[in-house]
Amino acid sequence: MKKWFQGEWGLILGSSSGFGMAAAQALAARGMNIFGVHFDRRSAMAAIHEQIAAMTSHGVEVEFFNFNAADEEKRQATIKAIQKKMGDGAVLRTLVHSLAFGSLKSYFAESSEDEITQPQMEMTLDVMANSLVYWARDLRREKLLGEGSRIFAMTSAGGQRAWPYYGAVSAAKAALEAHIRQIALELAPAGVRANAICAGVTDTPALRKIPGHEKLIHEARMKNPNGRLTTPEDIGKVIALLSLPESDWITGNVINADGGEIIVG
Repeated sequence: MKKWFQGEWGLILGSSSGFGMAAAQALAARGMNIFGVHFDRRSAMAAIHEQIAAMTSHGVEVEFFNFNAADEEKRQATIKAIQKKMGDGAVLRTLVHSLAFGSLKSYFAESSEDEITQPQMEMTLDVMANSLVYWARDLRREKLLGEGSRIFAMTSAGGQRAWPYYGAVSAAKAALEAHIRQIALELAPAGVRANAICAGVTDTPALRKIPGHEKLIHEARMKNPNGRLTTPEDIGKVIALLSLPESDWITGNVINADGGEIIVG
């Protein structure tokens, strides 16, 4: 495989599974060194270390940080560590926001105990949407985002559609897309490009937490022109492709990467 990104660095927020891990693997296979931020228990670390070993087998450097990506103090400390590792004058080629941690509860229920609370709503928006702004802003302040940098945020059809129990996450996805547009606008003069990637229905741990996910999977298989679901690996390749210098004029978009799933009614 061609080493498109030899010597360059990427930062993956939500790097331990799903789209984040797939992006890390795809970029590492093409020569990019990887920083990863994830939030996992000790029981998950053996599998994560196996994935890290797979990345380093491509001759790249990989460094993962295990903490809540919405923690401001740890975010700033991690960015300082990244800056020290990369050295003066270096910028990230790729930043991927793939944080999937939110509340899946109804807005209205027979019992108030079954309704989403204000803290749960705010946490969902903060982690799954607003954290992108805070990470991008702190990275920019430390001169780690600049000419040639690419920012990708993982959205979904849920940003435009309503599903049971998905309200807070849907709101977060819509906000995430708005943040991407604003980031694209404000950082364009600096040579930074920002896009949201809307994957087709993908069988990931995050999807399986959604009540009724079986129906979503069945319907996607039936309507996708390719006769299958989107995979994390499909999305990893898209992110690698759009990280190339040749994608310089693509910014501020929601890019569907779904094998044509969205075009079928």
